[in-house]
Formats: sequence, structure tokens, C-alpha cells
Amino acid sequence: MIVSVVSMPEGVVVRTDLSEARGRLTAPGFVIVDIDQEDDPPPEGHPLSRRLGLDAEIWEWIGERQEHVRADYREGAAAGIVPVVCGDRIVYVQIHADEEHLITVHRGPVELIDTFVERLRHDRPTDAVTALFLILQGVLESFRRAVTEAHLEVEDLEEAMFEERQPQHAERLARLRRRAAQLHRVFLPYASVVQEILVRRRMTNHAIPEERLALNQLHEHTVQLVLLEIESLRDATRRAAGSYASIVADQQNLVINRLTVVSMIFLPLSFLTGFFGMNFNFLTNRLTTEDSFLALGLGLQAVSVVAALYYVLYRTHWRQLRDSRSHGTDDEG
Repeated sequence: MIVSVVSMPEGVVVRTDLSEARGRLTAPGFVIVDIDQEDDPPPEGHPLSRRLGLDAEIWEWIGERQEHVRADYREGAAAGIVPVVCGDRIVYVQIHADEEHLITVHRGPVELIDTFVERLRHDRPTDAVTALFLILQGVLESFRRAVTEAHLEVEDLEEAMFEERQPQHAERLARLRRRAAQLHRVFLPYASVVQEILVRRRMTNHAIPEERLALNQLHEHTVQLVLLEIESLRDATRRAAGSYASIVADQQNLVINRLTVVSMIFLPLSFLTGFFGMNFNFLTNRLTTEDSFLALGLGLQAVSVVAALYYVLYRTHWRQLRDSRSHGTDDEG
């Protein structure tokens, strides 16, 4: 277990143990405590909240291994579990905040927390509530960054599909659709829970300063923007899937058209070959010379091939091309 205590407003980070962290939390003054539990199992009968001096039973879930969004608010203190995007993974960070103390608990390194602690010397939040909103804004930024990267990958994938479709495009597209669904499934509960907590806080505390109300409104507005961006990503992946299916259908139609042309050419030849392969009196008695065979046998085959090519190429493909050109000229006029 790695325990870091940040003294504010200096922003000095000190590595210590739980007992020292508890002493700093009970002392007056603004302090931030970050606890990385790594993979250490919590001791039985000694919840982390009690070891930190959080006596309320409502906080006893802090420190337990939980991977779902939740939030609790009581008597000026709030605690919750928030999702954070770390690369391809979704990790959950537990946060407890009151007027003077901010506690974060997680398992393993989290880039958001490391960046937040490093920037404390420069940002210098004035109280724990402001620091809490800085972390929550970082949570939203992690989702926005992941959505933006996925959006760019979808656009690059669409361009590559239209240039030359490859089998691996389907695998990449399926992965992006799963990514969009994962972000939506994780962020939607967070949006609803945070909205509920912020509304309850405004309703129960009528003396909230103006700057904190501005922070609340900014966070709510950003949450809605992230939801819209995730929905846009899901629409983009659906559109890319439709484009991929359309490209596959066009290629299949092209293959069928080629097979149709070949069939139109060789079906008459197959018929004539079978016809002249029959053994009946007309063929055996009349076609006795080489000239008559060449005139009737090869001549009919040549005529049938020319007729098939004329019907396939001129009556269908060339006419469609001419009609499309005429429509394009009319549109330009």
C-alpha cells in the first residue's frame, strides 16, 4: 500500500503510512491523501474508512474492491466511485471529500491521479471542493480524449475502406464499436449519479458560494457534452459499419455482373456445341463438307457471341452509362 499526503496550499507530497495519514486528516488544515492499495487484500474487520478516521457507517465501502459507479452525500461530505479511462482500460477511483480533506483510493497507478498530484503545486486549489471538481474534470477529459482518438480512428478506417477494403478492416470496425459501447455503458451511470448528487447538494445547501455554483454548472455542462460526443462516436461507428456493408455489397454485385457477362457469352456456345454434338440425319447427311461445317457451326457461334456482347454491353451497360451522363449534365445545367 502506497500512501501519499499532499499538504496544501504548498503542494508538498510526502510518502507515509495510514496512521500518519489519519493524524493529518484529524488535524486542521487543507490536506489531500492518495492511497494506492495495489493488490493488497484489505484486513478483515478493519475497513479502510475506519483506519482513516471516517467513523460514519455510510463510508465503510471505501477501500473495498468495487467496479461500479456510486455516490453518497451526507452532512457536507461526499464520496463516490468514478470511472477513469486509462488507455484501453476503465479503472475505478474512490473519492471522499469534505470541506478540508480530499481522499482518493485506487488499485494500481492511475494516470489521472498522478497528473493531478503533480499539478497541485501550480493549480493550488483553495479547498477540497475545488480539488474535487478538478479531479472530476480530469475524469471527463479522460473520456473526451478516448472519444476523440476513437473518432479519428473511425475516420481513418473509412478512408482506408473506400480506397481498398481489407479483411482486417472488419476487425478494427468491430473493436471500435465495442469501444463506443463500453464508453457509453460506463459513462451513462456516472452522468446520472453525478447529476443527482449535484442537484441534492444545491437543494440541501442554500448557502453555496457563487464560485461553487459555477463549478457545478460547468461540470454538468461538460457531462452533457461528453454524452453527446459518445453518442456521436456510436453514430460514426454505425455509419462506418453501414459503409463497410455497402462496399461489400457493391463488390459482390460486381462479381455477379462479371459472372452474368461470362454466362451470356458461353451459354449460346454451350447450346450450339451440344446441338452439333447430336447424331441425327440432317447433320450426318447434309453437313458432309468442311465448308458447310465452318459456315454453319462456327458462323452460328460467332453470331451468337456478337449478339450476346451487343445485348450485354450495348443494351445494358452502355445505356446505363449514357443515362447517368445525361442526368449529370442536366443537374449541372
